[in-house]
Parts: sequence; structure tokens; C-alpha cells
Amino acid sequence: MATLILVRHGRSTANTAGLLAGWTPGVALDERGAEQAAALPARLAAVPLAAAVTSPLQRCRETLAPLLAARPELALHTDDRIGECHYGDWSNRKLSELSDEPLMKIVQQHPSAAAFPGGESMRAMQARAVDAVREWNARIEEEHGSDAVFLMCSHGDIIKSLVADALGMHLDLFQRIHVDPCSVTAVRYTPTRPFLLRLGDTGDFGSLAPRPARAQDPAAADTATFESAAETGGNAVVGGGAGAA
Repeated sequence: MATLILVRHGRSTANTAGLLAGWTPGVALDERGAEQAAALPARLAAVPLAAAVTSPLQRCRETLAPLLAARPELALHTDDRIGECHYGDWSNRKLSELSDEPLMKIVQQHPSAAAFPGGESMRAMQARAVDAVREWNARIEEEHGSDAVFLMCSHGDIIKSLVADALGMHLDLFQRIHVDPCSVTAVRYTPTRPFLLRLGDTGDFGSLAPRPARAQDPAAADTATFESAAETGGNAVVGGGAGAA
């Protein structure tokens, strides 16, 4: 079957503001996110793409804009099923405030039981995304052959849940997975099992280096995720945060 390249959108204004954006309209890439998107065509230059599929949200569309400009022949499709998790009443709230909510412990430790007030459950989020991937895999293979490669631009929690599915991991373990803004994750699907080929690859290993606890440079937010997790007792950032969503 086809090979899927999952691209997480570039860093957004909500990421740097510490907001859980969800489906809030008008969330754009910030300056760093625009730079990440501009670099994407060169990073994928050697990869023939049969099609591109995007979340309908602005930050994903902006991430793919440079790639589409460089490849005007590339067909673009929109699929709501790979849109961000519907966080309901949590949408557009500060993550620092949400950390004290009792539900956050469930989101971190037992996400398969988590349902956002006024939104959807994390199980439903994963199910719709997996359904979308399976259907697009079959469509791409039928139209372009089993060696075809296609791309999806989506969101941190969506990509993490798809990786968990590909690895045969229970959703309760998906918070152990990390994907940076504009990172590339690749999964090759076969009739018997998927193979994870890349995970959260940005081509930049600077985020693995130690850094001061409070960086002054806003761009340093790209490297803040693991340290921030340590400061919060190892919790993953819902929606990904500045370094992961």
C-alpha cells in the first residue's frame, strides 16, 4: 500500500501564546512557523507526491502554501477528519489554566477515557483520523499504485494518535509520542502491518541540547517541549504547545 507523510503544521500564534486552539478560527502561523513552512519544499524535494490532504484549519493550509506553490501540479484535498481534536469548552483557553482541571489527569494518564466538555472524546478523534488514513491509502493506491507517496498536513494530537495506531499502541500510551511543529512523520502501509519510517523529523537536533529554564528568545520555544514536560511532572502538552502542537 501507499506511504503516508504526515506533516504537522508550523508553529502558530496559539502555540506561542500557550493557548489550546482547537478549531478556533483565525489561528495563523507565527513568524517562525512561516519560516518552517517555507523550508518544507526543499526538505521534500526528493519525494514524489501523488496528492496532498490537509486539515481545513488555517495553520495547516498556510503550512502547505509554499509546497503547493513549488508544485503547482500537486492536487490538494481537504478532509475534516484530520482536523484538530474538538476540545469544546477547553478551546482557546490557556494551557496553564487547564493544567489544574481534574480532566487533565485523565487526558495525560488515561486518554482513551477522556472526553472534552462540549467537544469530542480522544477515542473519537483517533478513530476518525485512522478511518481517513485508511480510506486515503486505498484511494491513492488505486489511482497511483502501491509505491505511491502522499502527504497529510495535520495537528500534533492527530499525528500522535495515528502513530500509536501504526505501532499497535493503545491510545493510553500516545502521550509518550512527540512531534515538533512542521516535523515529518512517515508511515508505510502494507497489507499486513504498517511500518514507521520517520517520527517527528525536523532535520534539526538542537532541541535535544540542554538550555536555560527560561529562554528569552521566542524562537527558543521550539526547543522547550521536553524541559517544559519535566517541569510539569512529565506531562505532555495537550494540543502540542509551542514545541509540539
